Amino acid sequence: MSTSHSGCEDCAFHNVNSLKKLGIETNKVDYVVALAGNPNTGKSTVFNALTGLRQHTGNWPGKTVVRAEGAYSYDEKKYKLIDLPGTYSLLSTSQDEEVARNFILFGKPDVTVIVADATRLERNLNLVLQILEITNKAVLSLNLMDEAERNHIKIDQRELAKKLGIPVIETVARSQKGIPQLLSTISDVATGQLVCKPRKVKNLKGMVESSVNKLAQEIEKQFPGLPNSRWVAFRLLEGDERITEAVVNKELLELV
Repeated sequence: MSTSHSGCEDCAFHNVNSLKKLGIETNKVDYVVALAGNPNTGKSTVFNALTGLRQHTGNWPGKTVVRAEGAYSYDEKKYKLIDLPGTYSLLSTSQDEEVARNFILFGKPDVTVIVADATRLERNLNLVLQILEITNKAVLSLNLMDEAERNHIKIDQRELAKKLGIPVIETVARSQKGIPQLLSTISDVATGQLVCKPRKVKNLKGMVESSVNKLAQEIEKQFPGLPNSRWVAFRLLEGDERITEAVVNKELLELV
């Protein structure tokens, strides 16, 4: 993770066309933020702490999955916050997982805030690492720190941030603890003042590594500049129908 003042305060990373297909309007919005996490991590409480009463709910297009979205302003910029379904994985085995995965991949939110339960961090890291395979723009909200302390659980926040390559903010959302720091960090990542270099799976064994590398190279030829070609290669090898469709119909060109 490194800090870079690149003068791109007005640069938006999100994909306006894909967000519109996903039912998200981005007019009058500077930045779009996704909120992801396992169930029972206090994600909804973080959502409420960030947005207050400026929120509403509906359904994702063509799905029975509920979508909550809210808004807030920070440093004279307007942010739209999308509360993704609580999931343990992004491997698209359920509607909830498919919605969360597709939003991060195709919507390209300016920042993805991952809410993790500090008392069950190891279990939560599976989703964290999967999200970091898709996006470089993420912040980890280490929530329920008060419960962790009550259970004598100690977490080295700085070491965790170093290992993951993204900022880690300790929060107790129900009492607003850490929320000002979270808002500030979201702003830094969204504006490009803070550049994340997240951990990604690098070395696999034997034939799997060879197959992933070969397929990733072909994907990069078809979609030069695609930031997550290895992840796409993984999903194709797994037989992911949605990603296969995105390759065939050239939808991945929107991600470049």
